[in-house]
Amino acid sequence: MAEAHLSVFRGTPDTPGTFVEFDVPVEEGMVVLDALHWIQANEAHDLAVRWNCKAAKCGSCSAEVNGRPSLTCKTRLSDFEDGETITVEPMRAFPLIRDLVTDVSWNYEVNKRIPPFQPPADKPQETWRWQQEDIERVQEFRKCIECFLCQDVCHVLRNHETERPFMGPRFLVRSAGLEMHPIDTADRTAHLKDEGGIGYCNITKCCTEVCPEHIKITDNAIIPLKERVADKYYDPIQIVWRKLSGKGSADGGQADSGAPVFPGRSERAAPADTETPGKAAPAPPAGDASTNGDPD
Repeated sequence: MAEAHLSVFRGTPDTPGTFVEFDVPVEEGMVVLDALHWIQANEAHDLAVRWNCKAAKCGSCSAEVNGRPSLTCKTRLSDFEDGETITVEPMRAFPLIRDLVTDVSWNYEVNKRIPPFQPPADKPQETWRWQQEDIERVQEFRKCIECFLCQDVCHVLRNHETERPFMGPRFLVRSAGLEMHPIDTADRTAHLKDEGGIGYCNITKCCTEVCPEHIKITDNAIIPLKERVADKYYDPIQIVWRKLSGKGSADGGQADSGAPVFPGRSERAAPADTETPGKAAPAPPAGDASTNGDPD
């Protein structure tokens, strides 16, 4: 039987991180998550792995495979060359909890602050009507499974530990789905400009490249939102028109001091010498072994 050679990160914020090597028997159709489950069952029973559906729909099993943010349940072992070492490590942008599990709770705090859907107050729900083409535009954004791979790969969050808030591509996508809804009446441009920090994004499209649902994050969500913010706050013609028409300033003010700022990349200790099978990594604290399902 063929074998896959995996190098898996082990460690906690309080213990030195290390990559431990495992040789895993391979069967047809296996994915990286299957290999991690084999390691849990046979060689490292306390390996912490977050997963849930194993069908690429829950977004729980996000990790970095050979340096690329990926869903481990969607990354086939057959995609790698024979004898190639498959390195599996946690998402680097988020604080480490243990082994392959990271703390993504910051994302949910950002989500809470986005102004919700606001339909017309003077129209009862049974009278709502819109064209199919209008709803198809925002339907793409609803495919997001919140795997946070786009957040992980975003260089603003990953490398630039910003002192001001930046919501990241996932929540720019959610904001776009609300802003572009045909009957939504809310104006989120001030939120996007200040708390959302949309100006930090320089549209490198790295988020689009890693999206497992193939959402065109940059082209269909971020750029149209940038255009709305630019039109309202930086278009000189509109600024003059507002002054002449007496409609006031579009200044949304500074971001609320209570807005959650990204905690910065995980401060993981440099890995020690890679270990071979039979030489277990330093034992993590008891009481928090494998996580089957999303604890968040």
